[in-house]
Amino acid sequence: MTTTDHAGSGDLARSLELLWGLDRKATRGPKPGLTLDRIVTAAIAIADAEGLDALSMRRVATELGAGTMSLYRHVPGKGELLDLMIDRVNGPGDAEFPPGLGWRGALEHVARGMWRLYTTHPWLLGVDQARPVLGPNSLEALEITLDAIHDAPLSDREKMTVLSIIDGGYVGGLARIHLNAVHAAQRSGISDEEFWSAQAPVLNAAMASGRYPRLAALAEDAYTTDGEAVFEFGLQRLLDGLESYIDQRS
Repeated sequence: MTTTDHAGSGDLARSLELLWGLDRKATRGPKPGLTLDRIVTAAIAIADAEGLDALSMRRVATELGAGTMSLYRHVPGKGELLDLMIDRVNGPGDAEFPPGLGWRGALEHVARGMWRLYTTHPWLLGVDQARPVLGPNSLEALEITLDAIHDAPLSDREKMTVLSIIDGGYVGGLARIHLNAVHAAQRSGISDEEFWSAQAPVLNAAMASGRYPRLAALAEDAYTTDGEAVFEFGLQRLLDGLESYIDQRS
């Protein structure tokens, strides 16, 4: 999955004004009923269904039954619209943490929430967020998360590093692999069965050659395509490592 879009690609000042409600001046002549909230909602629905390549101001206007120029009275362009979309989907949502989780349970909750976020909005994985434009929803979600792990015996830098590792380093990478696998058949027009059946004669001969004894000895269920099972296994091992680090330091 190539990254072609990036956060902050529009006018940064305008994105911040729109995100934080700093520009409350009435605009002239917008279509009745057309609001920034509806525009962002429609844009997210298009991106969810068809990806960011399908997203344009014209397409959003068509979905809303409005003229393209009507949208520009609310948001300057696709760059600023993307910043608004990212902040919307990164909001607290179901980020409320059940009581009594402890820091490890809270990080499990965070990771599973991120997994749902990426699998619900796959287009997020195609956005370079190295320099995110932070809005109120994103900050509220981070505030809730930091409150949930406040008792973790880690420094502030370590807490932020752990969250970064879980999000971009682990969940984001694994979600990208999982979604690529899910969409492979649709993208290529070849089913998984057809793909592997085409390779079977060559691979069977390779395994019988004796050149790959470790591979040939693998159990039939050694490789799994269950992305969620892989995610859960890796998450627990990642948190085991963090717990061991904390225990050793203590």
